[in-house]
Amino acid sequence: MRELAEALGAPPPPGLAAAAPEQLALLARAVRARRESHAAGLNDAAEEALKLVPALARGPVRRILFR
Repeated sequence: MRELAEALGAPPPPGLAAAAPEQLALLARAVRARRESHAAGLNDAAEEALKLVPALARGPVRRILFR
């Protein structure tokens, strides 16, 4: 249950206490994988958006956005 709480970043719903440890571990891995995929997608979208910024301004804009 602790592994799932870490993956969620919050306490899991009380109803999950009845789930088997293997199921909780599988759910925790799925949550982590989805968050990593989502983060990668956001990074790709941000890089694509930077292509709309004039070349000379990209460096400063990137530094402002991605401190």
